Amino acid sequence: MQLQKYSVNQHLIDTILVWVKSGEIAIPEIQRPFVWDATKVRNLMDSLYQGYPIGYLISWRNPSIRLKDGSSSEGKKILIDGQQRVTAMAAAILGEQIIDQEYRKKRIQIAFHPLKEKFEVFNPAIEKDVSWIPDISAVIQGNISLLKLIRDYCEKNPSASEETIEAVLQRLQGMVKKQIGLIELSGELDIETVTEIFVRINSQGVVLSQADFAMSKIASNDQYGGPELRKCIDYFCHLAVAPDFYARMSEVDETFVKGDYYSHLRWLKDENDDLYDPDYKDVLRVSFVSEFGRGKLADLVGLLSGRNFETRTYEEEIAEDTFARLKSSVTSFVNETNFKRFLMIIKSTGFIDKSMIRSGNALNFAYIVYLKLKSLNYPPEKIERFVRRWFVLSILTGRYSGSPESQMDFDIKKISEESIEKYLEDVEAADLSEAFWSASLVQSLNTSVSTSPYFNVYLAAQVKDKDKGFLSREITVQDLITHRGDIHHLFPRDFLKKNGKKRSEYNQIANYVYMQSETNIKIGNKEPKAYFSMIVEQIQNSDMLYGAITDHDELLNNLQQNCIPEMILEADLLDYETFLAERRKLMAEKIKRYYQSL
Repeated sequence: MQLQKYSVNQHLIDTILVWVKSGEIAIPEIQRPFVWDATKVRNLMDSLYQGYPIGYLISWRNPSIRLKDGSSSEGKKILIDGQQRVTAMAAAILGEQIIDQEYRKKRIQIAFHPLKEKFEVFNPAIEKDVSWIPDISAVIQGNISLLKLIRDYCEKNPSASEETIEAVLQRLQGMVKKQIGLIELSGELDIETVTEIFVRINSQGVVLSQADFAMSKIASNDQYGGPELRKCIDYFCHLAVAPDFYARMSEVDETFVKGDYYSHLRWLKDENDDLYDPDYKDVLRVSFVSEFGRGKLADLVGLLSGRNFETRTYEEEIAEDTFARLKSSVTSFVNETNFKRFLMIIKSTGFIDKSMIRSGNALNFAYIVYLKLKSLNYPPEKIERFVRRWFVLSILTGRYSGSPESQMDFDIKKISEESIEKYLEDVEAADLSEAFWSASLVQSLNTSVSTSPYFNVYLAAQVKDKDKGFLSREITVQDLITHRGDIHHLFPRDFLKKNGKKRSEYNQIANYVYMQSETNIKIGNKEPKAYFSMIVEQIQNSDMLYGAITDHDELLNNLQQNCIPEMILEADLLDYETFLAERRKLMAEKIKRYYQSL
């Protein structure tokens, strides 16, 4: 017999709001920032008043779980679509506070004009205008006498008739008696089916990730401290980008501040490093993969529900164990020592700036490797070496750019089954063969994309080698990257454009170099042999014009550090393609030496 995937029923808005207040429907987003602006809340109230459809709500019932005493407990409904609409109704109709983008609690107060039958966000002008009722929640909830309200209103607005105002206000109160559709997905459905159904019936085409479903499962489980765990993840991510938020946490969330997680986040109040600013998906993925040895977040969703993958039943012990382990791994993720030590390792590879890291998944898995090896009690020096290598290897090969979940699942299982030493050797032999260094990498450097991962690895190699910027004596590539220096063209762009070269030709990364802007300005649109002849002349005369190099050997050394073939000293337009080919080889050789030194 085929499983009934979902049921569709109509419910009064009043009923939905009662379920929300009683906890029968859990809104996982209720403690997160409300993303709608107040005008959208006003428009929703107008749609309800006019009787316009406002779309279906979608809930996913937690599966019935077998308790330790052998009995069964029916799971609550989790609202997975319609959270903003229901929160908006709770704010405007019930008068409940929402949480704004700064995690402050505030009211969204909607006013109503009975004569015009118009809604508006409450503001100082409305407060002074007696033709407006300042707060619809007081009317709808019956907190004030309707008869007294009508008389007072008509007394202040003599042109209004009591009969008309009574009819309009009764219609306003009747908003909560309108019906809304609720699609309830079966708790027995797997995550893939839920995702497919969600995509197919969601009118706005919004796609929820498996991390979203996992966060919903976490937030809805009061028994094992899910809401506080969810807050820990959310607050960590917010503090990572807005450390000043810490000073307001006690006024924002007094309960959380008194709990266990708060002390783990204290260090973020002084943290301004933005190399790795993980979002909740990153925290979940790293915590889950490192602790559970699985790469697919769909498995986490099942485990949080208590799923036994062998018997296909749901058991309380599994849910309890999953929450305990996830709490431990999230705590490890947000731990100051772990996080800062990991960032130190990444920076030691030469990746010193956020702009150099285009793959968040490579960074995530490097942290997974760090946490995993630390849990296995590897010596610190070995952890550093393997994390460095795995991170750079991942970027060089685009390891997590295709199907990251499947690749992470495969990698973590191999690392758990074999030693990291053995598995890394196998991966290097397969993906970083001599053919990769001498042919594949050289070809990959034939691109005009300045954000190319290969170019970023090359820059990291320059940082690690403490190379100087082009034609600089003291200013390093690291200085130029850190202080937002500019990338310039060795064969000037204007020179190449004037000679008919296309954008894809003159913007080749083998034509890029970090150079001080003032030097670049002086070079202008001269071809290389023209400005290098002047550089040679300045070396002889000590008349500084291009950079600060005063010695010929120093010039050759600077070219070598920047992987620039010496042929550039006499190069003109006809030499451009040969120059690019030669420089790509030099860049690839530098990257190879760099990787082998990690």
